[in-house]
Amino acid sequence: MPKPVSLRLSGAPKSKKHGWQAIAGALFVLLVLAASAYTFLYLKHDPTLTDLRGRLHGASASHPLGTDHLGRDVLTRLLLGGGQTIGYSLLALGAALVIGIPFGLIAGYRRGWVDRLFMRIADGFLAFPDTIVAIVLSGLLGAGISNLVLAIVIVKWVNYARLVRSTVLAESQKDYIRIARTNGLSDARIMTKHLLPHIAGHVLVLASLDIGKIILLISSLSYIGLGAQPPTPEWGAMLNDSRPYFQSRPELMVYPGLAIVSVVLIANMLGDYLRDRFDVKKEVQP
Repeated sequence: MPKPVSLRLSGAPKSKKHGWQAIAGALFVLLVLAASAYTFLYLKHDPTLTDLRGRLHGASASHPLGTDHLGRDVLTRLLLGGGQTIGYSLLALGAALVIGIPFGLIAGYRRGWVDRLFMRIADGFLAFPDTIVAIVLSGLLGAGISNLVLAIVIVKWVNYARLVRSTVLAESQKDYIRIARTNGLSDARIMTKHLLPHIAGHVLVLASLDIGKIILLISSLSYIGLGAQPPTPEWGAMLNDSRPYFQSRPELMVYPGLAIVSVVLIANMLGDYLRDRFDVKKEVQP
């Protein structure tokens, strides 16, 4: 007798082996947010107040991770720096989504000169690596975390617009879109009711994979002085401040470095889980 053939619907999870990644990612994010909220609400140390008499002290009951070169509490600045780094990364990501999704929808659905104009703009942005463009824009706009976020948004929105455009181009050729047009649905109704649900999974996967890159970008540019400015606590800026004391107090660089690596790894694991969960193929990603 022939063996029965099992079918799996598209979009269903491939397996449950990656379920722990989603749980670990969610718990880690909640832990970071809770720690940052606790630090904001019950701040025991001023993160910007200097105390030269207590500089470069080791771990103690009052300073669990010690103090930095200006006598500031390292744990307080580390937690507040997490709020700065992760918060501004999410802000940049959200702004890129708000700009990129409508552009991609309109360009992929309307086509014509709108699509050609968008593609020329996208080709101009994609001619250079994201990091180089962000550095140039940050240098032109001036050092500061707000200008850095603006530069990242300018760089990143193109990726989401291209992803949405390619998905809309494929979906627009299917029968249900033709039927919707025949029934007299407006273009706005078709894009919001029929096309947006199909691009949501692709956008969510790309965003979860991209958040780690944005965190690294903000931290690296803050490290070279183009992002957060002193005395604002931020992981990349903390790395730069601790660099001269690496031989005597290496843990001052280890703490923010481990924080950056941990958050980026968790974000990547969560992105891998979502890619398997939504059955998104790699080739559709820009």
